[in-house]
Formats: sequence, structure tokens, C-alpha cells
Amino acid sequence: MAAPYDLNDDSVVVIIGSGAGGGTLGNELAQKGIDTVILEAGPRVEYDEFVNDEWESFGQLAWKDLRTTGGTWRVAKNFPNLPAWIVKAVGGSTTHWAGASLRFQEHEFKTLTHYGKIEGTSLLDWPISLADLEPYYAKAEDKMGVTRTNGIEGLPGNNNFKILKAGADKLGYKECHTGNMAINSAERDGRMGCQQTGFCFQGCKWGAKWSTLYTEIPKGEATGKLEVRPNAQAVKIEHDATGKVTGVTYADKDGKLSTQKARIVAVAGNSIESPRLLLNSASTMFPNGLANSSGQVGKNYMRHTTGSVYAIFDKPVHFYRGTTMAGIIRDEAKHDTSRGFSGGYEMETLALGVPFMAAFLDPGAWGRSFTTALDHYDHMAGMWIVGEDMPRDINAVTLDPTSKDAAGMPVAHVSFTDHPNDEAMRNHAYRQGSALYDAVGATRTFPTPPYPSTHNLGTNRMSEKASDGVVNKFGQAHDIKNLFVSDGSQFTTGGAENPTLTIVTLAIRQADYIAQEMSAKNI
Repeated sequence: MAAPYDLNDDSVVVIIGSGAGGGTLGNELAQKGIDTVILEAGPRVEYDEFVNDEWESFGQLAWKDLRTTGGTWRVAKNFPNLPAWIVKAVGGSTTHWAGASLRFQEHEFKTLTHYGKIEGTSLLDWPISLADLEPYYAKAEDKMGVTRTNGIEGLPGNNNFKILKAGADKLGYKECHTGNMAINSAERDGRMGCQQTGFCFQGCKWGAKWSTLYTEIPKGEATGKLEVRPNAQAVKIEHDATGKVTGVTYADKDGKLSTQKARIVAVAGNSIESPRLLLNSASTMFPNGLANSSGQVGKNYMRHTTGSVYAIFDKPVHFYRGTTMAGIIRDEAKHDTSRGFSGGYEMETLALGVPFMAAFLDPGAWGRSFTTALDHYDHMAGMWIVGEDMPRDINAVTLDPTSKDAAGMPVAHVSFTDHPNDEAMRNHAYRQGSALYDAVGATRTFPTPPYPSTHNLGTNRMSEKASDGVVNKFGQAHDIKNLFVSDGSQFTTGGAENPTLTIVTLAIRQADYIAQEMSAKNI
């Protein structure tokens, strides 16, 4: 275990956040012998302490600090102070994620080129291509133990998957299997194989699912070069008269402020907290917030075009048994405008427990159709739709003008309005999902509205030109050389794929770049 670094040690890299981006970057740098401190806003909850009960687990792990919402999205109406369902604990949302690990498709890095200008969007090509990331994707898949890569067997299919597969066959879909999952199908990397318990979102009590909490972070700590500080919520990033960042001021659980000096700061607090921190770090030199000469910090918030379809069958399904999301159909993930929209979507198996099903099925609708649906809970099958939503200037994370957090800093205001392309995609997916279940004898199908966001992306986007975004192709701020962004907020566009694999891939690549620039004394 690394001895705690001194607050005045300005040779360290300080990473804010310990999830897919921050936790991976921390380990990668530590393995290279670089002194690293991770500041994590939440507590350290080890995996044997996870509670396999939905409400209680939400209380244990979720980010429950106040946020406010705007825009016409359904979440603002149903969950006005919970725009996102993410984690505040060591390991970040890698404790709560389902494990789906898919590479972006080639065209998704160049959407402006492929889709053309779409009115009401701020589409932009990434400054990198699939070819640039392929060697790093391969490293990430090996690190995470992604099924169906590196000779790793796929997970078994549960009843929910069997129904999905039967329906996919009826609809003529060709690419349907139990997914590319960062969940061990057999023992690997010192962790056991999946026990099919079905509580993937409540934290894997077996450690079979990849999470930085018990993979990257302990490996980094074992080098003696990584210190993780839980209950250390970043409040402000400090800088000197030359504009270089010099450290991070953070609050402990009692609200006491400390400042950890730094040679480099990497922000990995998820796409809501990361822009909020940059905006809250405004100063006379940077009146609009750090790294914000373009005015793009907080803009282009994406959360994937999502929704669910549930179906009821005559016979019991018990869809909650087995891995939550081990089932995918990829046929609709292509770009084919004959369907009435640009970009594509995945269909993935999903099961929620009774409390969340009651909360999400149709909030406020305690009518007969709702109660009879819950009566048939064990006869249900379900899928989640995840598709590429369009980046838009108006979809943004800003500072709330009135609400403040415990440290007196403005909280995040998250505003989102679906683009017509998002709506057309969602409606197509609802029709296809319903048709799939109808084809195998469903008695009723329920398209359900999006839940609080889990795939928060885009608010500090990568761009070739400094005027178009916040960071360059290595996640390095255009304005400040020793400031990096290491989470999904650097995504230029969202793709149809669950983003974690790409976040980890970018972190591995970023670590190589940071190490190289440090040894060249450029930062």
C-alpha cells in the first residue's frame, strides 16, 4: 500500500474519480512508476459488503447529491433531482454497470462525415479513428476479460435471453448472442466465474464482473505508487499565474477542505461532475471556467437514446435469474437511413427487480394495466434499447443559479431535450422490440420510457480544433497542457455501444501519452 502522499507533494498526478476512466488511469500510471493520487468523492465499499437488494443498494452506492434538471426529456418530469443513476463510491459506476463491452464501429468516429450536417445537432468527427484505438481496445478487452474476445467463452443464456434469441430468429436478425461482457465466464485474473445471481447492478458480490474497485485499484496500490483517498470530493482545481493547474481542493466527509498539490490533474468524475468542477474552478484568469475558451465545457450532453420493452407470457420466465444483460442483438446498430434516422441501436436483455420495475414501468400509473403487469412479474421478459443520440448545444450541464452543495458550490443543472432523430430511433426500437416478443407469443408488450441516465457522455468533448471542443485526441485540455479529462465526457459523439470499454481504452492510451510527455518534460 502506498504511503499517503504529502499534500504539498507537487510531483504527483491527481486523478478525480475512481471509475472506468480514473481507476484505470491510476493503475496504468502506477504500473509505469508514476506517483498517483486518486480523489474519490464517495466511500470505499468492498465487494463483500454489497447489498443484493435494490433499494438498499441504491442507498449504499448511488450518487444522491442534489442536481436539478431542465429540458423536455421525460426524466426531468419523473425524476427531477435524479437525472443520472451513477455511483458515489470507490470504483465509481463500474460497481453498478451491467458489463456490456462493445467496440465502437468505424463510422461512429466520423459521424459528421457519414451522417452529414443534421439540423439542430452539433455533430463533429472525433479527432481519432477506430484504427487508432484498435491496439488499445485489444488491451482493454484482455484487461477486462471480455467474453468472446481472447478465446474467452460467452456467458450462458438465461430464460430472458432464450426468449430474445427465439424472437430475433423469427425477425431474421443474425447477430444475437449472450454478448461481449466484462464478466468472467470462468475463473480468470484471480477472480471467480459468474454465479448467475442476477444482481449485476447492485454490485457483483463474487468479483466476477470487472470493476476498478477490485481489479485496477488494488493492482495499482500493490505497486506502492497509487493512493486512493475516499470521501474526498473535489471542490475546485487550482492554477498558478501562468495558467498551469497546480492542485485540487477537496472536502472530506466532515466538509473540511484540503488542497493536494499536483504536477498533472486528470478529471474523471463522470460527464455531469466533470464539467461542473471545471465550471466551478473559474477564476479571474479563466472567468468562464477551466479549459473553456471554446465555451464548450458542459455542452453536447449525451445520454444515449434509451427505453425498454417488457412483455408478458403465458408461462413463467423468471427473467431476473442469471446475468442481467447477457443478451444482445446488434443488427440494428448499423447506419441505415431507410429506417428514418441516422445511427443505430442495440437491444440488450434487461431485468429489474420489483421495486425498480414499479418505479420505472410507468411512474404515476397505478391503473389496472400497471398492477396486472406487476402481478405477472415472473412471467415477464425484458430488453433495454441503447442507441446513438445526437449531440446538441442546448443539451448541457450548467451551474444551477440557486442550489448549492455542502461546500457552498453551485450544483449541476442537467438540461436535455430529445432531437427528432432520437425520437425516430426510439420509436423504431419500440416497434421492433414489441414485434420480437409478439413473434414468440407475448400476451402483452410494454414500451417504457427512459430511466435516469447511466451513459452520460460528451460534456468535455474531444476535437481537432480548440474552438470546437475542450480536449485534444489524448484527452488533454486544449487550453491547459497539464490538465486532462479521462472519462466519458471526452466523447465527441456517443455511438450505439455501451461506453465503458471505450472509456477504459482511452484511459490506457492516455496513460502512455502522459508518461511520454512527463519523461520528455513537456508537462
